[in-house]
Amino acid sequence: MRVEDEDGVRTVTFDRPEVKNAFTADVARELSAALESVTSDNFDAVVLTGDGDAFSAGGDIEAMAERDETAREAYQRVRDTLGRVAEAILTAPVPVVARVNGDAVGAGMSVVAACDFAYAVPDARFAASFVNVGLVPDAGATVTLPELVGLRAAKELAFTGKLISAERAAELDLVNEVVDADELDDVVDEMVQTLASRPTETLALAKEAIHANLGRPWRDGLEREAQAQTLAYDTEAHEEGVSAFLEKRRPNFD
Repeated sequence: MRVEDEDGVRTVTFDRPEVKNAFTADVARELSAALESVTSDNFDAVVLTGDGDAFSAGGDIEAMAERDETAREAYQRVRDTLGRVAEAILTAPVPVVARVNGDAVGAGMSVVAACDFAYAVPDARFAASFVNVGLVPDAGATVTLPELVGLRAAKELAFTGKLISAERAAELDLVNEVVDADELDDVVDEMVQTLASRPTETLALAKEAIHANLGRPWRDGLEREAQAQTLAYDTEAHEEGVSAFLEKRRPNFD
């Protein structure tokens, strides 16, 4: 992974273009560490992207072939690497934006599904290709895909491993928008700047509450929502937002 910080935005890039940015355990650990070190005090957003013509081709098959581990060791590796990646994205205290510059397959697609926003170039393709090598979706996809695309579409992707176009991914809400390659940076930057203009602490509370309420009974969800709102009431951002409204000016959440 390549990590670059500028103006409150951390850009994390898959940096193995020679193998289409395929995942290894080390890549997963580096990505997790880059996300886990982000705080809302120092950053407004994280952008994930790939070097070269792919976002990420998923798991490195050659590395898989070299594994020699017990079932317990395999469980621990998956939980501590790919599971840790999903958890780091879902719990990041700032929005995470996927800049999908090319194919996002297997764990690459899972990463896109876990992000808060995703923008893809027209020729990007997506696949839950795990089944093609006798595996089930990981890196959080069994959690995020049904929520994003619906149960039947999630099963279709997971059970067939078929490639879908960026346009189809947008129809399924796997990505927010399909963007021409020469406009991708501008669109991502515009979203990042919009997010940066909002109170970061408030976004963190909203993100945590939304994720915590997935699948909860609605009464429990209302309870968690009230807890988050109570915390939001006690922030400087709320005070500034109210003052700006009463003074008929734009709020300054910096």
